[in-house]
Amino acid sequence: MKLGIIGCGAIGTDLALAADKIKEIEKIFLYDIKEKASEDLCNRIEKAEIKKVKDFLPLVDVVFEGASQQAVHKYAEEVLNAGKDLILMSVGSLIEDDFMNKLKNIARVKKCKIYIPSGAICGIDGVLSASIGGLDDVTLVTTKPPESFGKSYFTRKVLFKGNAREAVKKFPANINVAASLSLAGKGFDSTKVRIVADPVVSRISHKILAHGKFGRLRVELENMPNPNNPGSSYMASLSAIATLKKVIDPIHIGI
Repeated sequence: MKLGIIGCGAIGTDLALAADKIKEIEKIFLYDIKEKASEDLCNRIEKAEIKKVKDFLPLVDVVFEGASQQAVHKYAEEVLNAGKDLILMSVGSLIEDDFMNKLKNIARVKKCKIYIPSGAICGIDGVLSASIGGLDDVTLVTTKPPESFGKSYFTRKVLFKGNAREAVKKFPANINVAASLSLAGKGFDSTKVRIVADPVVSRISHKILAHGKFGRLRVELENMPNPNNPGSSYMASLSAIATLKKVIDPIHIGI
């Protein structure tokens, strides 16, 4: 298997370093809008080579996006039209229904897949299963240190309370978890979100509360920040690596 990576930031770096050790992956092609980022990462990886997306697309089997919502809008259609599977981290890009449906239709026609890692939260499998029977309510409470938002507060402050569609628009770099949860459960307009900045906490936490015909679900995860980017949870990188392994492995655990 050959892998293309768009975005050589904290998550792209973690994925590339892990992929370099996976025997089934023969070659890794790197691209970042910042040339130095891709050059620095390439120097750390044996199997890596730097190429523009249009140049590595004919060569790869899977493309990983770990860049931005803008990168998804720029490259996702191109990747899928080439018949390549896409692992997508910037899930907030899918809040536009027309765009998401367009990607889904291209993937159907080209017989390829769009993989969405669970990211910085746990419990996605449970919410997805529960949605089959019917969900009455899904709420996400995200709490981060103020510096994760580029702010400085001396007391706990609720920065946002509303639905997931609004949350993703207002906090595009901080709340991809709301997008993933929405797609698994009740959708962007019916998923409730609260975003909190708390100077007391040192870790990023996400709490999911859901109930429906299945019963009640409560999941809370305290994440360690990514060592290379304190605004991102290390779990996001781990879920990306797990998703890549899911693409490769013959046995799939969970849904």
